[in-house]
Amino acid sequence: MTRSPANTAVAVLMGGWSAEREVSLSSGTACAGALKRAGFRVTPVDVQRDTVVALLQQLKPDVAFNALHGKWGEDGCCAAILETLGIPYTHSGVLASSLAMHKEKSKAIFRAAGLPVAESLLVPLEDVAERHPMALPYVVKPVAEGSSVGVHIVLENANGPVRAVLDERAIFGSHAMVERFVPGKELTCAVVGDRPLGVIDIVSKSSSWYDYKAKYAPGGSQHILPAQIPASVYRRCQDYALVAHQALGCRGVSRADFRYDDRPGHEELILLEVNTQPGMTGTSLVPELAAHAGWSYEDLVTWMVNDASVDR
Repeated sequence: MTRSPANTAVAVLMGGWSAEREVSLSSGTACAGALKRAGFRVTPVDVQRDTVVALLQQLKPDVAFNALHGKWGEDGCCAAILETLGIPYTHSGVLASSLAMHKEKSKAIFRAAGLPVAESLLVPLEDVAERHPMALPYVVKPVAEGSSVGVHIVLENANGPVRAVLDERAIFGSHAMVERFVPGKELTCAVVGDRPLGVIDIVSKSSSWYDYKAKYAPGGSQHILPAQIPASVYRRCQDYALVAHQALGCRGVSRADFRYDDRPGHEELILLEVNTQPGMTGTSLVPELAAHAGWSYEDLVTWMVNDASVDR
């Protein structure tokens, strides 16, 4: 539906209490500013566990713009609150959000849809710290976090397993996901509605891989758009991003991340994950992809507000 900006009150939900709080505040501030420039009546909301429901009941917004990242904001919990309160909201619904956030559950859906994923295991944290759970090289990840929080890459010359995970139990929980490491390019493609956008090749400047700092620090990475890859691989990224979006039941905007091994004789394109609440900061990928497709930042957030609904 098309909503009149002057007659539409939008609560921009940001912050929260996940490991990605600071990124969410940055995304939310940027989105709130763009919505104000587009003419909407905007109230920024720093989401707190014990006050969010009462505050939303008091504000009675026409739309909740979900700019939260990480647990409780991106995993379907916030969507469930908004569904219960009957407030139309942006991004994916409860089930799609929770499935996408859990890397192993989403992989099962990707495999069933014929999408290529890397071999992985769920391993007790103590075992990850004591021995190599699979042949090197591999990656250790929290099964339900984003923004590369808690990720460790164990290369072939590693002296031993990742003992640091025992100090990161608050992030990992009882198990970690151990996944075959795929070398090569870091690619990403966004989907808006039912339309895949372009493909970016992300080159990290601050480390050897696309870690938290590379994602969010100014100058931390270089974004090559359009990605300089074979046209057939470019199209496959777009196709896979759309199929993954639809297989999970995503709504609104999502972003699919890939690894592309372009070594002669080793070529493969692997889907890593789908982000149902992709970053919207000044260095984020989705606004850049939208701009490449001819959409201003204001166009993008306006589309997201108009797309908002309940029962997603």
